[in-house]
Formats: sequence, C-alpha cells, structure tokens
Amino acid sequence: MNDRMLLDGLVNYCCLLLIVTFHEFAHAWAAWKCGDDTARLQGRLTLNPLAHMDPLGTVVLPLVAVFLMAADSRMAGFIIGWGKPVPVNPYLFRRRGRDDVLVSLAGPWMNLVLAIGALAVARIGEVAGVGMAQETGYRLALLSLYLAFFNLLPIPPLDGSSVLKFATRMSDETYHRLSQFGFLLVILAIQIPAVRWILSWATLNSLEGLRWLVWL
Repeated sequence: MNDRMLLDGLVNYCCLLLIVTFHEFAHAWAAWKCGDDTARLQGRLTLNPLAHMDPLGTVVLPLVAVFLMAADSRMAGFIIGWGKPVPVNPYLFRRRGRDDVLVSLAGPWMNLVLAIGALAVARIGEVAGVGMAQETGYRLALLSLYLAFFNLLPIPPLDGSSVLKFATRMSDETYHRLSQFGFLLVILAIQIPAVRWILSWATLNSLEGLRWLVWL
C-alpha cells in the first residue's frame, strides 16, 4: 500500500464529495426554475452533501477505488462513482425538450463554475504564499473539469445523453431501453484509449484557459 497515493486519493475523494454536491444541486435548481419542483419537495435543493450522496456510488465504490489505486491495482480503472440522481418529472417542464436539456447541462455548467472558483482560490493561495490552498484549488478545478466532460459523454444516464436524445428526437421508450445498459456502456467507454485521450485533452486545455482567466 502506497501511503502517498492513499493520501492523495482521500483528498481527491473529499473534492469529489464537494463536486457531486454542487453538481446535483445545480440539476435540482435548474429543474425548479423550469417548473418542476419534485427535487425541491424531496429536499434536494440544498448544498448539504448528505442529501446528494448515494451509499454505493458516492461512498463505497469511490473509496474502494482509492484503496485499489493505492495498492496499484488495475481494477481501480473499472470502478465509477455517482451521486444520488435528482428526481425529475419532465411533464412539469414548461417546454419539455428544451428544459430537459437545460436541466441536464446545469450539472456540467456548475462543474465549470466550481472550477473557476477553485482556481480563484488557488490564485489567492499563490499570492498569499499558502501552498495548501493553491494545491487544493488546482486539484479541485482539475477534477471538476474532468467530471464535467465525462458527464457530457452521450451515454445514458450521463448528462450528455439528454442532449443526444433531444438532437435525434429519440423516443422515451428507446432512451429508457438504452439506459438499462448505461452503466455497462460507460465502463466500456472509459476503457477505450481514444475516449480517455479526448477527456484528458479537453480537461487540460480548459484548465489552461481558466488559469489564464484568473492569472494563475
């Protein structure tokens, strides 16, 4: 067990909890603004992490992945995590097709906003000479951007699949059938080198652009 990798993994896990909280809150807020108050009535319109944590997807699997990575196990690459899905009733949207896309994209947009805020903290840490703030802010921004692009993959139940559904005028029945195999497809997709390269390229180039924006 590599203690350094274990510590890094636990720090990343704490960043993940923050990102998941803001990401799911954004979905709930967007749905509420589009006319669907289902998530609000179920207590999801909050920044309390406990409201958005899935026992398996946010706690067990990510922590297992942390320990597997610290043990240098290749199995870590086959584990994915997720937050508790925000309940949405699309029939309550004012304009169903448009609002479904807006609600789906609210999560990745929040990831972008969070990354900008994290880099601003890193910039303050750099100016103040607080290395921990600089390193943590940079790491949070990197992970937030990666998860933003990851969620934009057009595979159910990821956010990008709603954009694909709207663009192709896919029926609800077809979408739900595809969703039954969604997690398997996601796991397979992230094993493809080209997909990993695209995610890394988009993340690193976006990070450099945002660093320029905050003078970091």
